[in-house]
Amino acid sequence: MAIFDMLNPSSKGHASQSLIKISEIRDGILILNDGTMRNVLMISSVNFALKSEEEQNAIIYAYQEFINSLDFSIQLTVSSRKMDITAYLEEVKRLRDLQKNELLHLQMTEYINFIAELVKGSNIMTKTFFVTIPFSVAQSKKEGAFGKISKGAKGATGKHVMSDVEFEHNKTQILHRVEQIAIGLRGIGLRVVPLQTQELLELFYNYFNPKTSRNQRLRNVTDLKLEETEAPL
Repeated sequence: MAIFDMLNPSSKGHASQSLIKISEIRDGILILNDGTMRNVLMISSVNFALKSEEEQNAIIYAYQEFINSLDFSIQLTVSSRKMDITAYLEEVKRLRDLQKNELLHLQMTEYINFIAELVKGSNIMTKTFFVTIPFSVAQSKKEGAFGKISKGAKGATGKHVMSDVEFEHNKTQILHRVEQIAIGLRGIGLRVVPLQTQELLELFYNYFNPKTSRNQRLRNVTDLKLEETEAPL
Protein backbone atom coordinates (compact mmCIF):
# COMPACT_ATOMS: atom_id res chain seq x y z
CA MET A 1 0.00 0.00 0.00
CA ALA A 2 1.39 3.42 -0.93
CA ILE A 3 1.45 6.11 1.70
CA PHE A 4 -1.01 8.27 -0.23
CA ASP A 5 -3.56 5.43 -0.29
CA MET A 6 -4.28 6.46 3.29
CA LEU A 7 -5.57 9.81 2.08
CA ASN A 8 -8.62 8.18 0.57
CA PRO A 9 -10.03 5.38 2.76
CA SER A 10 -13.11 5.05 0.57
CA SER A 11 -13.01 2.93 -2.59
CA LYS A 12 -15.84 4.93 -4.20
CA GLY A 13 -15.16 7.63 -6.77
CA HIS A 14 -11.76 8.99 -7.69
CA ALA A 15 -8.92 8.64 -5.23
CA SER A 16 -7.98 11.87 -3.50
CA GLN A 17 -4.32 11.35 -4.32
CA SER A 18 -5.13 11.70 -8.03
CA LEU A 19 -6.05 15.35 -7.38
CA ILE A 20 -2.70 16.38 -5.94
CA LYS A 21 0.67 16.52 -7.66
CA ILE A 22 2.66 14.88 -4.88
CA SER A 23 4.74 11.82 -5.64
CA GLU A 24 5.83 11.07 -2.07
CA ILE A 25 6.74 12.51 1.30
CA ARG A 26 10.22 11.71 2.55
CA ASP A 27 11.77 12.98 5.80
CA GLY A 28 9.11 15.68 6.08
CA ILE A 29 9.73 16.92 2.53
CA LEU A 30 7.13 16.89 -0.24
CA ILE A 31 8.41 15.57 -3.58
CA LEU A 32 6.19 16.59 -6.49
CA ASN A 33 5.64 14.58 -9.66
CA ASP A 34 8.05 16.81 -11.60
CA GLY A 35 10.86 16.28 -9.06
CA THR A 36 10.61 19.66 -7.35
CA MET A 37 10.49 19.73 -3.57
CA ARG A 38 8.47 21.58 -0.97
CA ASN A 39 8.89 22.08 2.76
CA VAL A 40 5.96 23.32 4.85
CA LEU A 41 6.26 25.35 8.04
CA MET A 42 3.40 26.07 10.42
CA ILE A 43 3.73 29.50 12.01
CA SER A 44 2.01 31.32 14.84
CA SER A 45 0.16 34.61 14.49
CA VAL A 46 0.49 38.05 16.06
CA ASN A 47 -2.43 40.13 17.30
CA PHE A 48 -1.32 43.22 15.42
CA ALA A 49 -4.25 45.37 16.58
CA LEU A 50 -3.31 45.01 20.24
CA LYS A 51 0.25 46.19 19.69
CA SER A 52 1.35 49.76 20.31
CA GLU A 53 2.18 51.97 17.35
CA GLU A 54 5.93 51.50 17.92
CA GLU A 55 5.53 47.73 18.10
CA GLN A 56 3.43 47.76 14.94
CA ASN A 57 6.07 49.75 13.09
CA ALA A 58 8.80 47.40 14.32
CA ILE A 59 6.84 44.40 13.03
CA ILE A 60 6.25 46.06 9.64
CA TYR A 61 9.93 46.96 9.20
CA ALA A 62 11.05 43.48 10.29
CA TYR A 63 8.66 41.91 7.79
CA GLN A 64 9.91 44.19 5.01
CA GLU A 65 13.50 43.23 5.75
CA PHE A 66 12.54 39.56 5.79
CA ILE A 67 10.81 39.73 2.38
CA ASN A 68 13.62 41.76 0.81
CA SER A 69 16.22 39.26 2.02
CA LEU A 70 14.70 36.40 -0.01
CA ASP A 71 16.06 35.44 -3.42
CA PHE A 72 13.43 32.74 -3.96
CA SER A 73 9.65 32.62 -3.84
CA ILE A 74 7.56 31.40 -0.92
CA GLN A 75 3.85 30.78 -0.50
CA LEU A 76 1.88 32.06 2.50
CA THR A 77 -1.35 30.16 3.21
CA VAL A 78 -4.10 30.85 5.74
CA SER A 79 -6.42 27.95 6.49
CA SER A 80 -9.81 28.83 8.00
CA ARG A 81 -11.87 25.92 9.23
CA LYS A 82 -14.91 25.60 11.44
CA MET A 83 -13.87 24.41 14.87
CA ASP A 84 -14.54 20.73 15.44
CA ILE A 85 -14.45 19.73 19.12
CA THR A 86 -16.03 16.31 18.65
CA ALA A 87 -12.92 14.45 19.83
CA TYR A 88 -12.66 16.74 22.88
CA LEU A 89 -16.29 16.19 23.87
CA GLU A 90 -15.93 12.43 23.43
CA GLU A 91 -12.97 12.45 25.81
CA VAL A 92 -14.91 14.49 28.39
CA LYS A 93 -17.83 12.06 28.09
CA ARG A 94 -15.46 9.16 28.68
CA LEU A 95 -14.12 10.81 31.83
CA ARG A 96 -17.67 11.63 32.96
CA ASP A 97 -18.73 7.99 32.63
CA LEU A 98 -15.82 7.00 34.87
CA GLN A 99 -16.86 9.55 37.49
CA LYS A 100 -18.47 7.93 40.55
CA ASN A 101 -19.40 11.17 42.27
CA GLU A 102 -22.99 11.93 41.24
CA LEU A 103 -22.62 15.70 41.63
CA LEU A 104 -19.48 15.82 39.48
CA HIS A 105 -21.15 13.50 36.95
CA LEU A 106 -24.09 15.92 36.68
CA GLN A 107 -21.82 18.97 36.40
CA MET A 108 -19.77 17.35 33.64
CA THR A 109 -22.96 16.52 31.75
CA GLU A 110 -24.10 20.14 31.99
CA TYR A 111 -20.67 21.31 30.85
CA ILE A 112 -20.75 19.00 27.83
CA ASN A 113 -24.22 20.23 26.84
CA PHE A 114 -23.21 23.87 27.31
CA ILE A 115 -20.07 23.58 25.15
CA ALA A 116 -21.92 21.62 22.45
CA GLU A 117 -24.69 24.23 22.24
CA LEU A 118 -22.17 27.09 22.31
CA VAL A 119 -20.24 25.71 19.35
CA LYS A 120 -23.44 24.73 17.52
CA GLY A 121 -24.93 28.20 17.81
CA SER A 122 -21.75 30.10 16.99
CA ASN A 123 -19.68 30.08 13.85
CA ILE A 124 -16.35 29.59 15.60
CA MET A 125 -13.44 29.38 13.16
CA THR A 126 -9.85 28.36 13.66
CA LYS A 127 -7.05 29.82 11.55
CA THR A 128 -3.78 28.08 10.80
CA PHE A 129 -0.88 29.74 9.01
CA PHE A 130 1.62 27.98 6.75
CA VAL A 131 4.69 28.91 4.73
CA THR A 132 5.59 26.67 1.79
CA ILE A 133 9.22 26.73 0.64
CA PRO A 134 10.08 25.40 -2.84
CA PHE A 135 13.28 24.01 -4.31
CA SER A 136 14.30 22.50 -7.62
CA VAL A 137 17.67 21.89 -9.24
CA ALA A 138 16.80 24.40 -11.96
CA GLN A 139 16.27 27.08 -9.30
CA SER A 140 19.67 26.49 -7.74
CA LYS A 141 22.29 29.00 -8.81
CA LYS A 142 24.99 26.56 -7.72
CA GLU A 143 23.80 23.65 -9.80
CA GLY A 144 27.18 22.87 -11.32
CA ALA A 145 28.17 19.45 -12.57
CA PHE A 146 26.04 17.65 -10.01
CA GLY A 147 22.85 19.18 -11.36
CA LYS A 148 23.64 17.90 -14.82
CA ILE A 149 23.89 14.30 -13.70
CA SER A 150 21.13 14.32 -11.07
CA LYS A 151 18.14 15.38 -13.15
CA GLY A 152 16.60 12.00 -12.42
CA ALA A 153 14.36 9.98 -14.68
CA LYS A 154 10.65 9.44 -15.13
CA GLY A 155 9.10 6.16 -14.15
CA ALA A 156 6.33 4.26 -15.91
CA THR A 157 3.72 6.54 -14.32
CA GLY A 158 5.40 9.67 -15.68
CA LYS A 159 6.50 10.75 -12.21
CA HIS A 160 10.02 11.89 -11.48
CA VAL A 161 12.09 9.11 -9.91
CA MET A 162 14.51 10.66 -7.43
CA SER A 163 17.59 8.70 -6.40
CA ASP A 164 18.81 8.70 -2.80
CA VAL A 165 21.90 10.70 -3.80
CA GLU A 166 19.81 13.34 -5.54
CA PHE A 167 17.38 13.51 -2.64
CA GLU A 168 20.10 14.02 -0.02
CA HIS A 169 21.72 16.78 -2.09
CA ASN A 170 18.42 18.59 -2.69
CA LYS A 171 17.37 18.05 0.92
CA THR A 172 20.47 19.93 2.10
CA GLN A 173 19.63 22.82 -0.23
CA ILE A 174 16.01 23.16 0.81
CA LEU A 175 16.88 22.91 4.51
CA HIS A 176 19.18 25.91 4.07
CA ARG A 177 16.16 27.83 2.81
CA VAL A 178 14.04 26.54 5.69
CA GLU A 179 16.59 27.82 8.20
CA GLN A 180 16.70 31.22 6.49
CA ILE A 181 12.89 31.48 6.59
CA ALA A 182 12.74 30.34 10.23
CA ILE A 183 15.31 32.92 11.35
CA GLY A 184 13.47 35.69 9.49
CA LEU A 185 10.09 34.80 10.94
CA ARG A 186 11.42 34.45 14.46
CA GLY A 187 12.83 37.95 14.06
CA ILE A 188 9.24 39.17 13.62
CA GLY A 189 8.23 37.42 16.83
CA LEU A 190 6.60 34.33 15.31
CA ARG A 191 6.99 30.70 16.34
CA VAL A 192 7.94 28.31 13.55
CA VAL A 193 7.37 24.55 13.43
CA PRO A 194 8.40 22.42 10.40
CA LEU A 195 5.76 19.81 9.58
CA GLN A 196 7.03 16.23 9.60
CA THR A 197 5.83 13.34 7.43
CA GLN A 198 2.93 12.26 9.66
CA GLU A 199 1.77 15.85 10.16
CA LEU A 200 1.84 16.51 6.40
CA LEU A 201 -0.19 13.36 5.75
CA GLU A 202 -2.75 14.41 8.35
CA LEU A 203 -2.90 17.90 6.82
CA PHE A 204 -3.75 16.57 3.35
CA TYR A 205 -5.99 13.85 4.76
CA ASN A 206 -8.10 16.44 6.60
CA TYR A 207 -8.28 18.71 3.54
CA PHE A 208 -9.33 16.03 1.07
CA ASN A 209 -11.51 14.04 3.49
CA PRO A 210 -13.18 16.69 5.72
CA LYS A 211 -16.13 14.48 6.73
CA THR A 212 -14.30 11.17 7.02
CA SER A 213 -11.48 12.67 9.09
CA ARG A 214 -13.95 13.57 11.85
CA ASN A 215 -14.75 9.93 12.53
CA GLN A 216 -11.78 8.01 11.16
CA ARG A 217 -8.27 8.90 12.23
CA LEU A 218 -5.37 8.62 9.83
CA ARG A 219 -3.11 5.66 10.45
CA ASN A 220 0.42 6.34 11.63
CA VAL A 221 2.94 6.17 8.79
CA THR A 222 5.37 4.15 10.94
CA ASP A 223 2.71 1.44 11.39
CA LEU A 224 2.17 1.33 7.62
CA LYS A 225 5.90 0.98 6.90
CA LEU A 226 6.12 -1.79 9.49
CA GLU A 227 3.31 -3.72 7.77
CA GLU A 228 5.02 -3.32 4.39
CA THR A 229 8.27 -4.63 5.87
CA GLU A 230 6.59 -7.65 7.44
CA ALA A 231 4.48 -8.46 4.36
CA PRO A 232 5.45 -11.82 2.75
CA LEU A 233 7.26 -11.68 -0.56
